[in-house]
Amino acid sequence: MTDPIADYLTRVRNAVRVGHKVVEIPGSKMKLAMTRILKEKGYILNYKVEEDGVRSSIKIALKYHPITKAPAIRSLVRISKPGLRRYTNAEEMPSVLNGLGVAILSTSLGLMTDKEARAKNVGGEVLCYVY
Repeated sequence: MTDPIADYLTRVRNAVRVGHKVVEIPGSKMKLAMTRILKEKGYILNYKVEEDGVRSSIKIALKYHPITKAPAIRSLVRISKPGLRRYTNAEEMPSVLNGLGVAILSTSLGLMTDKEARAKNVGGEVLCYVY
């Protein structure tokens, strides 16, 4: 696997489109941080890390509207790719759907959303947009 972030986003995107309740993803620190951000922002119900000796996996419970069954995650878009990295500073921070969506950034202070990065006045690599 050459791009673990793209693999993570693709697994979640495919599970949402098919309507799965739970998706299992191979674990890593970055994937766990991205999952934590999705949980904090209300895009997923919950997650659980399962350790199996050397390997770990993250089980993510996806969130759907109780009546219409519409998914909470409408779109997951990878922005910075291995062939073309996208960086931004605090002044030129992207706004996803005029603030309704979330941009996940990798900064020197760790993974955070665009709003948190703006508040801390740090820039970094724009990993993905979620809305």
